[in-house]
Parts: sequence; C-alpha cells; structure tokens
Amino acid sequence: MKTPGAIEIAPGTHWIGALDPGLREFDIILRTANGTTYNSYCVRGEFGVAVIDTVKASHADEFFSRLEEVVRYDEITTIVLNHLEPDHTGALPELMRRAPRARLYISAKAQMMLKALVKHDELAYTIVDTGDFVELGNRTLHFLNTPFLHWPDTQCTWLAQQGILFSGDVFGCHFCDARLFNDQAGDFRFSFEYYYAHIMRPFREHVLNALALIEPLPLRLLAPAHGPILRDAPKSYIQRYRQLAQPLLHNETGSDNKSLLVFYISSYGNTQHMAQAVRDGAESIPGVRVSLYDLQVGGDLPFVDLIEEADGLAFGSPTINGDAVKPVWDLLSSLAVIKVRDKLGASFGSYGWSGEAVNMIEDRLRGLKLRVPVKGVRARLIPTEAELASCHELGRQLARHLTGCVEHNIISMSELLAQEPPHA
Repeated sequence: MKTPGAIEIAPGTHWIGALDPGLREFDIILRTANGTTYNSYCVRGEFGVAVIDTVKASHADEFFSRLEEVVRYDEITTIVLNHLEPDHTGALPELMRRAPRARLYISAKAQMMLKALVKHDELAYTIVDTGDFVELGNRTLHFLNTPFLHWPDTQCTWLAQQGILFSGDVFGCHFCDARLFNDQAGDFRFSFEYYYAHIMRPFREHVLNALALIEPLPLRLLAPAHGPILRDAPKSYIQRYRQLAQPLLHNETGSDNKSLLVFYISSYGNTQHMAQAVRDGAESIPGVRVSLYDLQVGGDLPFVDLIEEADGLAFGSPTINGDAVKPVWDLLSSLAVIKVRDKLGASFGSYGWSGEAVNMIEDRLRGLKLRVPVKGVRARLIPTEAELASCHELGRQLARHLTGCVEHNIISMSELLAQEPPHA
C-alpha cells in the first residue's frame, strides 16, 4: 500500500502524522499486532497555522515531510500539546527551532514535563484550561481540561467551526492502516477495546468527567493521537466509552447495598471451608451482597471486571513453599488496570508449616492502596471450629465496615501522651 503524504481531513485541516506498522509492543505493557500511528494535525486560519501534537522522535522525518507539504514554518503561530508523552512530543524541540514564531499551549500540569523535554531558559508557553481558546482567524481552538486520560497533563482541543475534536489519547487505539479513516481502514474494534481496557480503564471516573464535557459538542469528526481518524459515526465511539465507563453492578444490587467478593483456592478443601465461613459471616449483616469464587477455574479477566465494581475483596490461599499460590498472585497483579484504591481488603488461608501467605496477601493489598481493617485468619491444616468461627467473624467485620456499622475509636491527645514511654 502506498505511503500517504499529508491528508486533508477537513478544509484547511490536515493529518501530518507518522505510521509505525512494525511496532509490536508499546510502553512494555501493550501488544500492538497492527503497529500504531502517531497522529499530528495542522489547522490553517487567516492569521496563522496551528500544529496539534507531534510524533515520536524516531519518526520525525515523516512528520516534517508531511508538514512541509501544507505549510511554511514562518506561518506557524501556534503549537498545541494535548499530552506530553514522548510519542507525541518527540519532534517538538526541532519544530520549535524551525518555527520560532510559534507559541506553545499546554495544560497547567504539563509544565514540569515540558521543561524536561525542552532545555531552554526562555521557553515561551501559555497555560490553558477549559474555557480558554486560541483565535486563528476563521478558526478557533477551544481547550478542554481532561486530566488523567491517561496522564495528569492531558487535554483535548476542539475546533468549533469544523466540529473536530483533537482528543489526544482518548478514543484512540494502536492500529496502523495507511487508509487512515475508520470507514476505510481494516476492522480495528478489538484494538479500540484493548486500548481502553489497558490505558483508560484505570481512570474510569476521569473518563466520565471528560465525557460530560465532550458529549454536548456538535461533533463531526474525532481526531485521536493514535489509530484511525473517526469520521463515520464518531458519536458511537463516545457512546461506547460511556458504556465501558459506566458502573453496572449497582443496577442489580441497589445503590444502598455493598458488594463483597470472596476469592479462594484450596488444595484439600481447608481454605474452601474458611472461605465459606467468611461468606456466611458477611451475609449475616444486612445490606451486603456476597459472592464466592473458586480461583481453580476461570481466568483473571472476568474476575477483574467484577472487582472493578465491588466494594470489598477477600482472598484465601494456602501457603505452599512459603508463599501464596500463583492464581492468587496472577489475579492481584491484574488489578493494576483498574481502580482499587480505598476498597476494603482481607486475607485468610490454611497452611501446613509456615503460613506466610495471609500476611503476604495483606501487604500486597495495602500496596494496591486497599484498606485492610481486619486482621487475616490463618489455620494450620484442617480449621477447627474456633478458627472457622474466626473466619465467620472476619466476614462479619468486613461487612460491618462496608456498611458503616463499625464505631471508629477516637483517641485523644492526652491518651496518646499517656502511652508514650518515659524519657530516659
């Protein structure tokens, strides 16, 4: 397929990005079976030209070649950086050298990263926020502050006269097709969903905040920083983001109910019995819906979907070779793609010799920023009735914390001073 030059996406507005079809891994964590694109755009107005984002440094020559097809450097008055990750700003220093008249427009959170990218004491830039705009003559660029999609600095840029949203990483995907537009490129739906799951999903609340700004726009075209340009039914991609980001479980449990998920894996049924006792204890508290899952079957993904909307999590594992078992660690490691901060967590398990698994799981839960308000329960081999009662109480206390039934101890300063050891 012939490599394209600059491509007009609307009158006076061009794609001037770069194609990277051979890329097979992005930022270590993402597989890119079809490569990716680094999308950059230029907008011509009566008073000057704006360049929106650049490309990865390794593809700068492509970028400059396409840029020079449609504009002279002395015409560039504006450079907008929607996001300062290196795949969007690799060509920035050279662009600034070639276009000295241009002024940079960035979000407030982008300042520190910009100064690290461009070593220049007299760096001229303007901080913009939602409601700010740049006038190019018959073209106006409006800025939308959309932080944490997926870095703190991210923003979108709205070209009002043409109904184009330059959305940065939002609504993008890693899929390279020289035909460029979604109605001409190959089927990239799997890449769109995969990209959302690994890049945007951990910031679901911020996605919803951004959608509140974007959905009212009279949109004609979505121009993301990666993947196809979305000109055919662009609002359907916004609707899909809404579906992916909207919590669903509360529609079933009721807004007043809390959900607790109990995961376990058991070699001889001992940890399973403990898990059942945790479940029974939690179910004794009204307003909590408890689900029990055996990690012996099923992969991580369906559980990750459940965990994202749950309020509390309990993990049961035997101790084998001084460690929790692999399925538990696999599930815990997969939680990096969702928000679990401030959920409640707990651990329990049977052991033969040393019993480290419970404490190790608790440490991992705290590392993931979960709250672990109740000490875990360990049982040597077959749990006794007393140990099962402790598991029942563990579940009960977790449910009480979830429903706000626990009285928090308030310690006065005088009590704290009384507990301090006397001075030597």
